[in-house]
Amino acid sequence: MLNPAGPGLDHAWIASRLPHGGRMCLLERVLAWDAEQVVCEADNHRDPQHPLRQFGRLGAACGVEYAAQAMAVHCVLADEGPGAAAASRSGMLVGVRDLRLRVARLDDVAGPLQVRAERLGAGEELLLYAFSVYAGPRLLLDGRASILLGRGAAPPLAASP
Repeated sequence: MLNPAGPGLDHAWIASRLPHGGRMCLLERVLAWDAEQVVCEADNHRDPQHPLRQFGRLGAACGVEYAAQAMAVHCVLADEGPGAAAASRSGMLVGVRDLRLRVARLDDVAGPLQVRAERLGAGEELLLYAFSVYAGPRLLLDGRASILLGRGAAPPLAASP
């Protein structure tokens, strides 16, 4: 059962744990989480200066980056807890499967995005997640992702820049 995240898991907390600097840290806050899943929120998808925007639009496939960041947040929370100062694992998005884009773009979607990631499996070197991005009750995209893990003091799990 998902537990509400509380006020401390905000953009500053997320930015201090992800390798993405500045505007590339896309998530605003963690809404809820437990050992298996996380729900995050973002409201920057309509920003004309969004770092992933091209040709005047933010394509729906950019939602995969939001999901990858939610997976990274979940990894920190599930493995280290909300008080962790640094992550003990790094990772790289190595595969996306069953990606279903239900809209063409995100920048014309009203309201904040809810980004959900659920850990389906975990091994020593690989994590498997299901992910989805919603705007209210409307499903915008979903799929599954594979994360290859490394060890060390590097920041956790991120998609390639």
